[in-house]
Amino acid sequence: MKKLLPIVMLLVGSGAGVGAGIFLRPAPVEEEIAAVEGEKEAPEEAQDTKVESTDKPKDAGPSEGMEYVRLPNQFVVPLVDNERISALVVMSLSIEVTTGSAEEVLDLEPKLRDGFLRVLFDHASIGGFDGAFVNNENLDVVRRKLRDVAKGVMGSDVANDVLIFEVARQDY
Repeated sequence: MKKLLPIVMLLVGSGAGVGAGIFLRPAPVEEEIAAVEGEKEAPEEAQDTKVESTDKPKDAGPSEGMEYVRLPNQFVVPLVDNERISALVVMSLSIEVTTGSAEEVLDLEPKLRDGFLRVLFDHASIGGFDGAFVNNENLDVVRRKLRDVAKGVMGSDVANDVLIFEVARQDY
């Protein structure tokens, strides 16, 4: 009995852990569900037809006529809780611009940094960096707002997109 009780407790604890993990996992994103359902519906088609594409994947590199300009300094956003800094979020950003506009990005960097920091501070003040802040939906909101700022400062014919290179959060 003394040897059986630890084994039973181990099995019960493991089962409870697995059950809690399954129950508490985040809901799947709709795109993932559609991709999985598409794979289930046509497995034979995927084996029979072999298509070779010479097109670049969408996220492989800059669009034609575009280049990436990495902003030289990181963005530091304090997270305030009860009138006290509870954490810091550090981000590295890059801007996709028309080829030859890198110098313009560096010339307009102070204005871009000001607009980007406003967006990041607003996002922090509404709790956007709390919890699972690095999920795609949350980062897409930030990226879209940053893109709007970049297009407003540089013009929509120059700035195409804003990319988030690094995100880190340090709690205190």
